[in-house]
Amino acid sequence: MISNYDNKKLSIGKLGIYTILILGCLVTLIPFLWMISTSLKPLSEVFKMPPNIIPKKFRVENYKDVAITIPITRYFINSIIITSIITIGTLVTTILAAFAFSKFEFWGKELVFSILIGTMIVPSEVTLIPNYITIAKLGLINTYTGLTIPWIASVVSIFLLRQFFLTVPKSLYYAAKLDGCSDFKFLLRIMVPVSKPALITIALLRIVNSWNEFMWPLIVTNIPNMRNLPVGIMNFTTESAGNYNLMMAASTIVIMPLIIVYIFTQKHIILGITKSGIKG
Repeated sequence: MISNYDNKKLSIGKLGIYTILILGCLVTLIPFLWMISTSLKPLSEVFKMPPNIIPKKFRVENYKDVAITIPITRYFINSIIITSIITIGTLVTTILAAFAFSKFEFWGKELVFSILIGTMIVPSEVTLIPNYITIAKLGLINTYTGLTIPWIASVVSIFLLRQFFLTVPKSLYYAAKLDGCSDFKFLLRIMVPVSKPALITIALLRIVNSWNEFMWPLIVTNIPNMRNLPVGIMNFTTESAGNYNLMMAASTIVIMPLIIVYIFTQKHIILGITKSGIKG
């Protein structure tokens, strides 16, 4: 039997855990809440002391001012196009590579996979110059192709999906082969449907990385019409120094789509990450 002392101890322990979790949530949420609040304030309220989370006067016109000052619609469309191409391309290359590394047997498979995993320790900044030289020589500066081609494959995504594919028994693969099912048909009809949580996780990770990408679009574009949101917003914050309410409105425009996507896919993300760590 559990004594009253043990019950009290458990209650105190749970209270401590909940307190830490609540504090963690507050630390995480306060910057976002402050950003949204500032984006709706007139400039006179931004530095008002004591600060107030809820604006006394809501100024939705801040978002309109941002749209008038910079071609935010063009930046938004560019970000959607770039993110979509990179995400779809990554899913295609990841599915094919992960299937080959998980179900096929070929000479040097483990060596090739080890080399791929080894590239994960190479900082992405190291590849910027070689990638830029290649893109420049191919005449792909200021093009969607130049913005997306170097990033349509991801070793992290391949590793994640391979781990998920390994949970599908090989006996199922051999049974399908005996029934005359081709590798491609087995991949599309069995492996892809059962790997839906992992694929959603990979897609979201690529969406976040592509949507927030700053350095690569900055160096391969030199005309405003090809800039994505992060680069466009950076130029805007430089020009509107001091107008923090407008800067926060622009930042909110960049972040809100990602938050909405995450809200609708969080269950699949948790499931995908959990199952991808299990090797069957």
